[in-house]
Amino acid sequence: MKDVAARILIFAIFLSVGLGEIQAAAAAPATDQTYALATTLKVGGDGGWDDVTLNAAGQLLYVTRTTHTMVIDVSTGKTVHDIPGTSRAHGVALVPDAGRGFISDGKGASVIVFDLNTGATLGKVPAAEDADGIIYDPASKQVLVFCGDAHQMVAIAPDVDPKGGMASATIDLGGSPEFAVADGKGRVYVNIEDKDEVAVVDTHAMKVIARWPLGPGKHPTGMSMDRVSRRLFVGCRNGKLVIMNADDGKIVADFPIGVFVDATAFDNGLLFASCFDGTLTVVREVSPDKFELAQTVKTELGARTMAVDGNSGTIYLPTSDLTPPPVATAENPRPRPMPVPGTFRILVVTRGGTH
Repeated sequence: MKDVAARILIFAIFLSVGLGEIQAAAAAPATDQTYALATTLKVGGDGGWDDVTLNAAGQLLYVTRTTHTMVIDVSTGKTVHDIPGTSRAHGVALVPDAGRGFISDGKGASVIVFDLNTGATLGKVPAAEDADGIIYDPASKQVLVFCGDAHQMVAIAPDVDPKGGMASATIDLGGSPEFAVADGKGRVYVNIEDKDEVAVVDTHAMKVIARWPLGPGKHPTGMSMDRVSRRLFVGCRNGKLVIMNADDGKIVADFPIGVFVDATAFDNGLLFASCFDGTLTVVREVSPDKFELAQTVKTELGARTMAVDGNSGTIYLPTSDLTPPPVATAENPRPRPMPVPGTFRILVVTRGGTH
């Protein structure tokens, strides 16, 4: 995701004061130690990473690695497919009924279409500038791509012709989207990062029907949902996790989290927020309007995105060793911390630290 300057600032803070002190300052004390780092999958390879997606069976993890996307068997840690063709890969949406997957390419302003069985690239479909977050909406039966710089949501049919096909709809979101979640009934909720709000999209009519301010939350990034209680969980870069009613936009609660959150997830009554500073905040849903801090798990520096297995509760977080960012230049005014080649890995966090 975006906001490279903030990432550089975070890295500088780590260098000056140390990870342990930031974790103590940014995260509340643990009250129920139930999750822990169990093992690490050593993947390797060069380059950075962004969002990760786990298939419904909990077996294959799709990891965007800038110019390609790795498909990793989490039972062995082995790469089973490596999908090329992107300039800056951000996210993956899976549509098993169509036998296809879709990868957003921000720099290429497009979406790569690939075969779920073979990993073969089938082609690409134009989207819009800075194609970033991507999800599948079962209500409209569309792949939805959220394009930050273009301020647009682009809808693509799963059966689109990957060689010459076009988007089926484009919506102006009135701001820069980061990520989104679908309720499965025709509503999609979108974080608008530069407006500090959630935009509500009717995906049957393909239009924005509401805008809800995030109150204490600033610069929203991660988004997830409990579709039963209809609560939205929004991770914000000012160190806030905001819980919102998905029917009226009312803010139910907020919690402090770590530095530079990039993802939230909900599973079996527990809410997770993964942060660059090496913390994973766990919040328990007691009732739709009552939440409590359950735990703060120590992960590793850089582990800001994640995927949760809905079957086992296992959490997968990518990271690598990092070096300080290079000196800023006119060509690269906002350099980012650089991953150390060969050190890319997937952290595996489980209940009780067993896997």
